[in-house]
Amino acid sequence: MATNSPSPSPPKGLKASGGAGEWKLEDAKARFSEVVRRARSEGPQRVTVRGKDAVVVISVEELDQLTPPAAARRPLVAFLEGLHLDGLDLARDVDAGRDVDL
Repeated sequence: MATNSPSPSPPKGLKASGGAGEWKLEDAKARFSEVVRRARSEGPQRVTVRGKDAVVVISVEELDQLTPPAAARRPLVAFLEGLHLDGLDLARDVDAGRDVDL
């Protein structure tokens, strides 16, 4: 005979939400190791300040999926050279200014 036991409540400071943990800032600071452990095992952990979302703690693996690979990030000069703008005419007409009566 199976008994219907209520689902376990989240630890103090952690609110149950759609898959991600939600922590008050003071609780996240006091239990940072747990926040990090849960971010790695359960997914993003939201930290709130005065009841409003402030930051999200995610695992480095999740960050790597969200950011482009280092090879895709090029220095500005290399990016501009890659545009192949060799034929673009950037010459300016000579401008000697104008005469102004003071």
